[in-house]
Amino acid sequence: MIDIEYAIAYSEVLEILKYIPVEDYNKIPNNIIKLFETNANNSYNFSYNPDKTLEEQEVSKIARGIIAILFRDYWATDTQKEKIIAKQNYDRQKIEQQQREIYNPEEIFKNKKNNYNIQPVEKQEEKLDLVKYKKIKWYQKLFSKIMKILCK
Repeated sequence: MIDIEYAIAYSEVLEILKYIPVEDYNKIPNNIIKLFETNANNSYNFSYNPDKTLEEQEVSKIARGIIAILFRDYWATDTQKEKIIAKQNYDRQKIEQQQREIYNPEEIFKNKKNNYNIQPVEKQEEKLDLVKYKKIKWYQKLFSKIMKILCK
């Protein structure tokens, strides 16, 4: 399922890249373009309208992410890169903080009540009941073994 979604996204990205200026297209390394071409879904038909924005068109989230990474790595100016990286770091820290709050072990066990009724060791009395042991006589053992052999 995931491979199909990425193949569709690669097809969408290749279609979008047809409409960017040649200078920007040449900034993308050839191995990345080849990766898109080899993994793209060739049977998927996607038409891109350059007059509309990506949000107005039905472009997948994965394709939008790939376009954003291409912009950050190859087309953005230094100040734009710094702002994008700072925003990404801020978002990661925010997500990590939320996960720490949700999965904090101190908070998980804080609300758990201790319902154990533990008595001190001195007050506990042990009951030792003797189990009656019946010793089997030798002729009863012999008889049971003969019966086992005969039953087979």
